[in-house]
Amino acid sequence: MRLAPASLLACCVLLGTAHAMDAAATPADQSQPAAARVAGPTSDTFAAELSRQLAAEFKLEGDLQLELLRPWTAPTLAPAGDWQVALVEAPAVPASTMLIHCRLLSGGAVAGDWTLPVHAQVWRDAWITREPVAHAENFDPAKLDTRRVDLLREREALPASADEHESVFTHAISGGRLLTWHDLSRKALVHKGELVEVHVSEGALLITMKGQALENGARGDTITIRNLESQKNFPALVVEESRVQVRL
Repeated sequence: MRLAPASLLACCVLLGTAHAMDAAATPADQSQPAAARVAGPTSDTFAAELSRQLAAEFKLEGDLQLELLRPWTAPTLAPAGDWQVALVEAPAVPASTMLIHCRLLSGGAVAGDWTLPVHAQVWRDAWITREPVAHAENFDPAKLDTRRVDLLREREALPASADEHESVFTHAISGGRLLTWHDLSRKALVHKGELVEVHVSEGALLITMKGQALENGARGDTITIRNLESQKNFPALVVEESRVQVRL
C-alpha cells in the first residue's frame, strides 16, 4: 500500500521518536547506577556514642556529658553497613580533660582514626546539709537535701546513693554545705574499755563469753579483745553493738 507523503512523514517522525526512546532506555535497563556514598554521623551523635562507651569503660554512675574540644567533621562513609565508634585507648581514670583515641568504622572498615581532646562532666545527685549538724550526730538522710553536681570537679562529694546509715559526722557542719566523704566516719558499735559479748564458733560448736574491748570498732572492723580470765588478748570481728565474733 502506498502512503501519502504527509502520512509517510508522520510515520517516520513517530518511528524515529520510538527508536530514540528505545535507545535512551537501553543503557538504563542494562546497567546499575554507581552507589552514592553517605554522610557520616554529626559531631553531636559522634560525641554521644563516644560518651556512652566511656561511661561503660569507666563503669560510671551518673550522667556523663562529653564535649569535643576541637572541631570534628565526619568522613564520607561507604553505603554498606552502619557506622560505629570504636574506643581504642582512654586514660586509666576519668578526668575533666582527657585525650581519647578512637576510630569510626563503616561496614567493618576503618573510616577514620583520631586522638581527640575532650572535656567531661559526670552529673549526679550529692548530699547537702539542710540545717547545721553537730559533731558526732548520726547521719540521717531525712534531714538532708540533694544537689546535682559534677563529680569530676567535686571528687570528694558524697553521692546521694551512698548508704551511710551507720555513720556519724566527724565535726560540726553549717547548713547548705555540700557533704564529702571526709565529713563522716563509721559509727563505733564497740567502744574501748567496755565489756562485750564474744561468740567463738567452730563448725556447729558455739561458745559465748565476756571480754573487754581494747579499742573502738565499727561493723566489720577487727579489734583486740582481752580475755577476762586469762588476761590474754585476741582479735575479734565486730558484728553488732557490743558483740564480736571469733571463728576458729
